Amino acid sequence: MKLLFLLFLGINGAHAGTHSLKYFYSASSQVPNFPEFVIVGMVDEVQMVYYDSNIQRAVPKQDWMNKAAEGEPQYWDTQTGIALGTQQSFKANIEIAKQRFNQTGGMHIFQYMYGCQWDEETGDTDGFRQYGYDGEDFIVYDMKTFTWIAPSQKAEITQHKWNNNPAELAYRQSYITKDCVEWLKKYVKYGKSTLKKKVPPTVSLSQKSPSSPVTCHATGFYPRSVMVFWRRDGDQVYEDVEHGEVLHNEDGTFQNSVHLTVKPEDLDSGKYECVVQLSGVQEDFVTRLERSVVKTNYGNTGRTNPGSGVDSSVLTIIGAVAGVLVLVGIIGGVVWKKRKDAKKGFVPANISDDGSNGSNNTAQKA
Repeated sequence: MKLLFLLFLGINGAHAGTHSLKYFYSASSQVPNFPEFVIVGMVDEVQMVYYDSNIQRAVPKQDWMNKAAEGEPQYWDTQTGIALGTQQSFKANIEIAKQRFNQTGGMHIFQYMYGCQWDEETGDTDGFRQYGYDGEDFIVYDMKTFTWIAPSQKAEITQHKWNNNPAELAYRQSYITKDCVEWLKKYVKYGKSTLKKKVPPTVSLSQKSPSSPVTCHATGFYPRSVMVFWRRDGDQVYEDVEHGEVLHNEDGTFQNSVHLTVKPEDLDSGKYECVVQLSGVQEDFVTRLERSVVKTNYGNTGRTNPGSGVDSSVLTIIGAVAGVLVLVGIIGGVVWKKRKDAKKGFVPANISDDGSNGSNNTAQKA
């Protein structure tokens, strides 16, 4: 079973009015060239908070997060202290997981992801929370019953322990259905200049060899919600088409690709075109398939969207960078919580397990 955290990275609204708040954190053991503990927080797929065990500092990734913290001068010092405590809890949890699976050494990853969604137009909300271990679901929070479910037999001890704590269950239900949504609305308010922006894509066509599929690559667009597809004579093509995942760019924008297998003679038929539809933008971005605009590494130097100049080698680099960023999201994580003592004004959520209240800043033990 694939790690569901990757799927949650792709969670986004069906339309521009849907917003999401997601936190990921991860403890790792013997993963080369990667911190033992990472914290990542995202609003509408835009990273706004980061911490890891190497820098040992909680830092904002968006200017509007500093604006949100203006009411508490020591805010980031406080968040750093909480993150350090959570880091120790997760180091303990990964050891507990290793014991459950009868493991002594090797590379292992213990993850936690949770957050919520809010539809600005309808008012509908939803939530999600789950733990994973070594690429598999470990224990998942059921939003219908507000209890924990153990897909893994190894997690049944944890399931019984957590479900037999009524006070903790009540708190988590309240948090995921109310507090999380409150924070999401406030973050959207503070970050609206970034989160509600519309950036059109740069589109290019490329082909590795005469027998390879033609790739339509859209990059640099925002928001994340996008449709990239091929049309033939005005109708969408479904056969011989492979869709790629939406990936993050380093500058906060996104990229996506769709691949079409065509006969060589179809390159000049004028029948095919790549279409990019961006959420919140009425205009379609259309690029007609013509041999002269397909970039190749076998002699063709055509280009589409003059001024973009994206060739196959650049696309490879972009893909590599995006892969690293997705990896950070997958084996990273952030926790946050509304401080109970924040009586005056808006204070951003703490980096701590969402079951803590400031004094108890450690994650639940498995």
